[in-house]
Amino acid sequence: MASDGGETGPRVLVIGCGNLLRGDDGVGPILVRHLWERGIPPGAQIVDGGTAGMDVAFRMRGARRVVLVDAARTGAEPGTVYRVPGPAVAELPPLAGMNAHSFRWDHALAFAHWLLKDDYPDDVTIFLIEAACLDPGAELSAPVRRGMERVIGILEAEFLAPLGGPEPDRRVEFTADGHLHLAPRLVARHFPSGAAAAIRRGGELWLIPRPDGPARPGELPLHPGTPDGGHRIAVRDALDGLVPTGARTAIWDDAHGALRIPLTPEGRPA
Repeated sequence: MASDGGETGPRVLVIGCGNLLRGDDGVGPILVRHLWERGIPPGAQIVDGGTAGMDVAFRMRGARRVVLVDAARTGAEPGTVYRVPGPAVAELPPLAGMNAHSFRWDHALAFAHWLLKDDYPDDVTIFLIEAACLDPGAELSAPVRRGMERVIGILEAEFLAPLGGPEPDRRVEFTADGHLHLAPRLVARHFPSGAAAAIRRGGELWLIPRPDGPARPGELPLHPGTPDGGHRIAVRDALDGLVPTGARTAIWDDAHGALRIPLTPEGRPA
């Protein structure tokens, strides 16, 4: 599972560590699978560390930026996201006793340090998501899914978007006439049927795409005709007439199959 990063190594390498069979411990491999489904730009490479095991260290050779994602168990609130720069990790586990069935993020770094030596990447970032349940056979918990979506948003904005490629523009705009404008690629990626249900949930507007066919009762059509060639959808009724104005950054929520748009401008409390 990787896109072509070129002969000198990828510009961005994302590694998801963890065990898919132990509930929230599988958040790293699940995250990279979501990234793969959304589309990876040229110059990026993603690796399922849950199956690649020690091979992930070889993948780091020549990479300009490396990101590792794994679960954590610190006692904090489940779903909490920790961002740790590589240089801040002073102590790494010994290589003795390391095996492919319990290959954590710190194992990956320790083995890569030993293997690559001077070729070890200079730019390494670790994202850890606080786990709720590590029971064998358990599914990913709701708070960890939300934390995973946060990390995906950061990866797309800070690491993948600068590479260009297929990721759609997630900027949307509320207009004074009660509509929401969506960029062309955002519509093409998530709303191919041209219809969606609009629901207010807390401080967000959720757009849930219809899988296929025209809009049904309770769903809204997306109309072409925005200045950038995108579509618009009437959201006044869904928001009880209280439609904000201005641009927002939407988040695609894989867990709920919805585009989530904050109603308050960035930088203001909800």
